[in-house]
Amino acid sequence: MSQVLTNTSDGQDQRETVESHLTLDNYQAHALRISAADRQLLHELTISVFWPHRDHDIDLFIALGQGYLAIDEIGRAMGSAMYFPMGDDFAMFGMMVTAPRLQTQGAGRWLLKRIMADCAGRDLRLSATRAAYWLYESEGFVPVNTIWQHQGIARDIHLPAAVPGIEVRPLDEADIPAILALDRPGYGADRSQILKVLLGLSEGRVALCGSEIVGYALMRPFGRGKVIGPVIAGDERIAMQMIAPWIQANTGSFLRLDTPTQGEQFTAFLSAAGMGCYDTVTEMRFGRQRRATMGPQVFGLAAHSLG
Repeated sequence: MSQVLTNTSDGQDQRETVESHLTLDNYQAHALRISAADRQLLHELTISVFWPHRDHDIDLFIALGQGYLAIDEIGRAMGSAMYFPMGDDFAMFGMMVTAPRLQTQGAGRWLLKRIMADCAGRDLRLSATRAAYWLYESEGFVPVNTIWQHQGIARDIHLPAAVPGIEVRPLDEADIPAILALDRPGYGADRSQILKVLLGLSEGRVALCGSEIVGYALMRPFGRGKVIGPVIAGDERIAMQMIAPWIQANTGSFLRLDTPTQGEQFTAFLSAAGMGCYDTVTEMRFGRQRRATMGPQVFGLAAHSLG
């Protein structure tokens, strides 16, 4: 048993006690720092809760984040929790998985307390499933928004009318500083190190007004096909103009886009493209509200675990 320092949702510090071991299902669990060697165990956990992650998706999360894997005395994975630091004062929580047979026995809370202790002093954000919402709420997280998971087999679409004064072109390396500067206020934190990794794995497009970059979008392999995100833009019409050519080019393939936006045009556009709403999660925060509500905003997440 050890004492750790955590911060409350209003930024105040408090002492928390985190047990070093936990008895689950008649087995004693202990938490290990996640490393690349744990990919298979993490994959087994995601399969147990029907998440679509592939090996390369899990490898990416392990490379970008830190966290804990709970295993029992015979080496079985019992749960996981990860955090993804962004700048010095913010972290995104993700890969929060508990084996179904143990979801009422305290494993999730035990792992959550460990990563909250590691991230004391930072503002936090996570995407909560319906099953886990009560846990995060009881630990001080408050709801911010609904994240709508749009996915499906892409259908052929007519490209939307171009926004007057907006040009869209493929992203090139010289655009990266402008993209990072655009992303920071829209996302609400400095995730430049994560974006630089995602840029190396993704196709990219930028929207320009004259010579100024006013939006960007990435697409990369993920899960059953490809995920479009992150997407940052000043309004939904610009977001549609950036991503429509990808949908058209991937007709007949599986595409996914997770968005906190339910603008009428944007939602209708995704549905017409075969990407109806499949599920929702609740975005929750601990600490300050960071996501922009004016100006450039998030129209597509990089992943539930990355925001």
